[in-house]
Amino acid sequence: MKTILRPALVLFVLLSALTGLIYPLAVTGAAKAVFPEQAAGSLVERDGKPVGSRLIGQNFSDPKHFWGRPSATAPMAYNASASGGSNLGPLNPALVDAVKARVEALRAADPGNTQPVPVDLVTASASGLDPDISPAAARYQAARVARARGLPDAQVAALIERHTDAPLWGLLGEPRVNVLALNLALDTQR
Repeated sequence: MKTILRPALVLFVLLSALTGLIYPLAVTGAAKAVFPEQAAGSLVERDGKPVGSRLIGQNFSDPKHFWGRPSATAPMAYNASASGGSNLGPLNPALVDAVKARVEALRAADPGNTQPVPVDLVTASASGLDPDISPAAARYQAARVARARGLPDAQVAALIERHTDAPLWGLLGEPRVNVLALNLALDTQR
């Protein structure tokens, strides 16, 4: 029995150390060396304190801020530990009702806005945590934000343009606006 048990225990300890300690530490160290910002969570700081991540959406509800995509996480919105979509198909009545309610809420928040509501303002992303909106979704909200802050429309429009990221390498993905970055920049405007 000793001849079987001893090698098995030694192998167990060695493999546990290799896969449980050495490999994770090596991968983490390499990630920090090559991609330091991403390895640290792509945190956004204001006055030396973290206020969020560029990778996870936040729940902005004040009319003075741009609003992101709806979150499908529970029990609270933008809960990173509960990432996942709603799994409601396009013909599901619950999704249709949720989208209708979101459109009505957007219309109620800005009754004078007659533009078509961009789809990303009324549907959750696959993760439920999308930090970005389309430039069209930002432009849809621009007049409400400008009015609530007492800023000229052109100043808010220019801010949206400055915070619109192009597709990766000019061809992968679509233009997008990070809501947290835009709102933080907006908070510095006078």
